[in-house]
Amino acid sequence: MTRTGLFPGTFDPVTNGHTDLIGRAVKLVDRLVIGVATNEDKKPLFSLEERVEMVQQETAKFTKHAEVVVKPMTGLLMHFAEEVEAHAIVRGLRAVSDFEYEFQMVGMNQRLNSDIETMFLMADPLHQPIASRLVKEICRLGGDIKPFVSPYVAILLEKKYPK
Repeated sequence: MTRTGLFPGTFDPVTNGHTDLIGRAVKLVDRLVIGVATNEDKKPLFSLEERVEMVQQETAKFTKHAEVVVKPMTGLLMHFAEEVEAHAIVRGLRAVSDFEYEFQMVGMNQRLNSDIETMFLMADPLHQPIASRLVKEICRLGGDIKPFVSPYVAILLEKKYPK
């Protein structure tokens, strides 16, 4: 039986924190689906198509550990998880505030489908402060984003915020 994990997120943009978690998640499942969310409430800088392409580019190196599939994700997380036949949802935790939000989400998701587990991976201490929102702000204000994203993503971000 193929064990499928689902790692959902907006990935606007994908950061070194995201890729660290993905790199560890592929060691735990046979197939990892990365669901790139359309979340319009967050007003993404990159289009859905750009984010899917960015995540595909950044995760190609992980296919030696597991099958990696990047898909746009709309609607309810649990419906998408059922659609991709996920056994587990993979979530990253950086701080206590992340845990409080995720704890509530797990409770609701369990009520929607108790067959799908949630796995939490702690962010590597090197990546704990990294948030896409902050990376975009640093770039917009002319700061150095290279410690937080890959060279490929840095180029894409710098095109959005030319100096």
